[in-house]
Parts: sequence; C-alpha cells; structure tokens
Amino acid sequence: MAKPDWVFGLHTVTAILERHPERILELYLLEGRQDQRIEKIQKLANVHGIPCRQSSKQALDDLVQQGNHQGVVAKSRLAQPLQEQQLYELVERAASPILLLILDSVTDPHNLGACIRTADAVGAAGVVTTRDKAVGLTPVVRRVAVGAAEVVPFFQVTNLARTLDELKEMGVWVVGTAIDETAKSLYETDLKGNVAMVMGAEGKGIRRLTKDKCDSLVYVPMQGSVDSLNVSVATGVCLFEALRQRS
Repeated sequence: MAKPDWVFGLHTVTAILERHPERILELYLLEGRQDQRIEKIQKLANVHGIPCRQSSKQALDDLVQQGNHQGVVAKSRLAQPLQEQQLYELVERAASPILLLILDSVTDPHNLGACIRTADAVGAAGVVTTRDKAVGLTPVVRRVAVGAAEVVPFFQVTNLARTLDELKEMGVWVVGTAIDETAKSLYETDLKGNVAMVMGAEGKGIRRLTKDKCDSLVYVPMQGSVDSLNVSVATGVCLFEALRQRS
C-alpha cells in the first residue's frame, strides 16, 4: 500500500468507506452541510472509528487543489495494482454477470484516468491493462480518475493473450473494438452476459494477437467525417451501451 494521499467526492469516499474502510485515515466534511449523503458518510465513518472533522470550503479546496470535492475529502492509503490470479478470483466470485474493461497498451495517463472513471460510473467489476508498454496508476492517472482509481479494481497482467484465453475458459465473452470488415455495430451486439470489453491503444487500436483472441469485434457507428474516437471517449460509448442493455 502506497503512502496516504487525498481523495474526494461523495461517491468516491462513500465507496471506499463501504469497500475498504481500513484505507481511510482522516475525513473532512464541509462545515454546515447536512443532507442524506453526508449523514451516510458520517455514519460509516463512526462505525469504523474514522476521525471526522468539519472544515471550511477554502480549506477543502486547498487540500485537493480546487478539485470538485463536493464537500468531502479524505486522507486515504492509495490502492495498488492487482495481479492476474486476483482477476480470476474476482470472476469466480461474481454473483451476477460481470463487466470488465480491458485496455490493450494504453500509454496516455489522461486516457487511462478517464477510462477508470467511466468504468466506475457504469459499475464495471475491474479494469485490466498490460504490465509492459502501458501506463500504470501514476499521480496523473489518479487525479484524472477523480478518486475512481481507489475503488475500481485495477489489474496489470504480463501476457494479455493468455489472460484473454483464461477469461474465455471461465465463460467471459471477449468483445474487441476495431475498424474491421468482420466487426458488427456496437448497438447490434449482445452485451448483457459476462463481458470483457477490449479497447485498443491510442492511434494503433488493439494489437493483432489481441484481436485474434476476441470472440467478436464491434465498431461504433460514426456519422461525421472522422472514422474513430479517442480511446477514453470510445470507452465511454461502449461501456454505457453495455450498461443500457443490462439495465
């Protein structure tokens, strides 16, 4: 576990309190604010014996460098990347259809942070990326993810092709995104079961070996002059379509 740092936001802090309360060391709430969500955070903090202090808006702004803290800031031990075996254990324990986001060699920290934030927003079970030739949980990634990196399980694997094979053996349908003549429209693809959505690197897309391991390929229908989207934007489109179908 890395050294403590500041995380913020109602959803993020609540999620850490519910899933990993042992990580939170201190909790600061905007003085004078009282509503159901704040009361829930206070109750969770009390249950776990976490110090809870009132603070001014300016003090909270200073702690998170003007981030949108929504009146809640916590000092928390930061989450660290998980390993391949822990990914398989997560899939085995899943009580309902699982949704995973797999990023094939994404190197831009802003893109990774945005993808993790989107994964959290749709309730994805985890984000998987390669250990080599890809960005990890850097300070920039954590900042762009706005706390989601502390609650969404993040896995780094050494051999993505092998990992995809193992997930397929466990009953996970691997869906890759690609501009390919064999690809189907995202909106004509069933995403309601156990699904791993594979997104490619900036510019290059998913690698050939990764593409060969996918059970199916999809594309996002485009109406304008461009034929592709930034990986973080495409991730948002694909994951929210999966959420729509599952809802």
